[in-house]
Amino acid sequence: MRLPINIDDVLRGQTIEWERLEFKKGWNPEAILHTLCAFANDFHNLGGGYIFIGIEEKDGRPLLPPAGISADKVDQIQKEILALGYRIQPAYHPVIAPYVIRDRHILVLWAPGGQTRPYKAPVSLSKKNLEFTYYIRKASATVRASHQDEAELLSLTATVPFDDRIAHQASLDDLDPALIREFLRDAGSALYDDANLMDLRQLCRQMNIVAGPDEMLRPLNAGLLFFNEDPTRFFPQTQIDVVRFPEGPGGDVFTEKIFKGPLNRIIKDALAYINTILIEEIVIKQRGRPEAERFFNYPYEALEEALVNAVYHRSYEIREPIEVRILPDIVTIASYPGPDRSINLEDLRNGRGVTRRYRNRRIGEFLKELNLTEGRGTGIPKILRAIRKNGSPPPSFETDADRTYFVARFPIHPRALRRLAKEGMAEAEKAGTRSGPAGQLKSQLKSQLKSEMTSLSVKVINILKEGPLTKSGISSQLGQKQVSGQLHQVIRDLLAEERIERTIPDKPKSRLQKYRLRERD
Repeated sequence: MRLPINIDDVLRGQTIEWERLEFKKGWNPEAILHTLCAFANDFHNLGGGYIFIGIEEKDGRPLLPPAGISADKVDQIQKEILALGYRIQPAYHPVIAPYVIRDRHILVLWAPGGQTRPYKAPVSLSKKNLEFTYYIRKASATVRASHQDEAELLSLTATVPFDDRIAHQASLDDLDPALIREFLRDAGSALYDDANLMDLRQLCRQMNIVAGPDEMLRPLNAGLLFFNEDPTRFFPQTQIDVVRFPEGPGGDVFTEKIFKGPLNRIIKDALAYINTILIEEIVIKQRGRPEAERFFNYPYEALEEALVNAVYHRSYEIREPIEVRILPDIVTIASYPGPDRSINLEDLRNGRGVTRRYRNRRIGEFLKELNLTEGRGTGIPKILRAIRKNGSPPPSFETDADRTYFVARFPIHPRALRRLAKEGMAEAEKAGTRSGPAGQLKSQLKSQLKSEMTSLSVKVINILKEGPLTKSGISSQLGQKQVSGQLHQVIRDLLAEERIERTIPDKPKSRLQKYRLRERD
C-alpha cells in the first residue's frame, strides 16, 4: 500500500508542517493511541497528520537513516494498530502503509481529520483504567485538551469542513482516474506507479477522497474539486474570473476571461494568463553606471500567493467566483467570505494575520502536495517579502466586520506607472488628442489614483431611483443576461461608499436580498 504523498519530501518537512508529523523510534502503543486521537480531532482543521514508526526524532526532526523495526514485527504491529482504533470513541482507524527507507522497515500511519469528531481515548491502556479524555495537537505535541479547549472542541461536534464532507449528489463515476494519476505524478507520489494496476474504488479509498460502504460509496467534495473536469456541476461559481479594464473602470471597454475546471488546473491557467498579459519587467539604464535598474510592474510572486490563498481559503458553498480585476494602476483579488474570526482585523491590515483554524483542510493538503502553497500561515508575509524585494508600494487587505468578503489590492510600481503615463502622453500627442487611455493614465497619475464613480455606478444609481431591486433585477435593467463580475464589484463599492444599502442588512446572502438608495441624513 502506498500513500498519495512524496515520503522523501515529508521527511524533509517540505510539504507537511512539523506539527502534523510524529516520529516514534519504536512501537509505543499508548503514545500512538493518543496521537491518533489528536489527529482525528483535527482541532485546527489542518487535515490530521502522519505518524512514522521506526524513525527517531531530535527537536521534532527525523534522524536518518531510520532506526527501523524488525521485518517480522511489521504484521503484528499493524494488527495492534487496528485494535487500537477500537479503543478510541467513536472508533477511528488510520491508513497504514509499510515502507522501506534505506533498507530499514518503517510504518507510516496517515491519520486524516475524522468525520465524527470529537474523539476520546483512554488515558492509559492498563486494564484498570476507566478514564477517557480528549487529545489535541498543540504545536508539535499531543496534549490533553484543557477545559477551554474541550469546550471549543465540543462546539465542533460532528462538524466537518465542507471540502471533507461526502457529496451525496455525486457518484464514484464522477471522479476521473486520469486526473487522479496526473495529480499523483505531479506530487511525486510512489502511489503513481501502482495507480494503473488498481481499480477506481481502491485508488479512491487509498487517496481518501471517497467515503461510505462499497454499495453506497460517494466522493468527498475535495475529490470533486480536484478530480472532476467540471466541478461547477456540483459547486456553482467554482471559477476564477480575470477582468481587465485597459481604460480604467470608467471606460467602455473591458475583457473577461473565465477559468473553470479542477482547482489545480484553474490556478495554473489563470496565473499563466496573468503572467502573459500583465507582468512586465522594466529596465532603466543609469547614466554613469554599467548596471541597469530592474523591477517589475507587479511582482508575480505576490499575485501568485494571493490567488492561491484565495482558492485555498474561499468557501465553496458561496456562489461567488474569485475575481481578479486588472486596472491600469492596480490589481485586486476578491474572494468570499472573509478570513476566519480568529484573525484580528488590525493584524490583518498590518500583514500579521495568522489563522488558528483553516476553512478547507483537504484543499490545503492537496495544494501543499503540488507545492502551490505552504499552509503555515506564511501567505501574507510571503506577499510582503515579494513586494519589498520589487520596491512596489505596500498592498492593502480589506474585509468587513461580518467577514463576508476579502480583497487584496496591489498598486502598480510607481515608476512603471510614470513610464506608462509618459509613453501614453507621447502617443496621444502624436495622434493629436489627449483623450483615451493615455489621457486617463495621466489623470490617474496626477490625482494620485483618486477614486471616481464609474459610468456603471451612475447607471446603477439611476436604476435604483425607481425602487429596490435584486442584483438580477439590476442586471436585467442594464440589459445584461446575467450578473457580471463588474456589476458585483460596483455594488460592493457603492455599499462601501454608503451610496446604497441592503434591504435585509442582517442577512447579506439572503436570496430575497435587494438594494436601494441610502437615505442621506
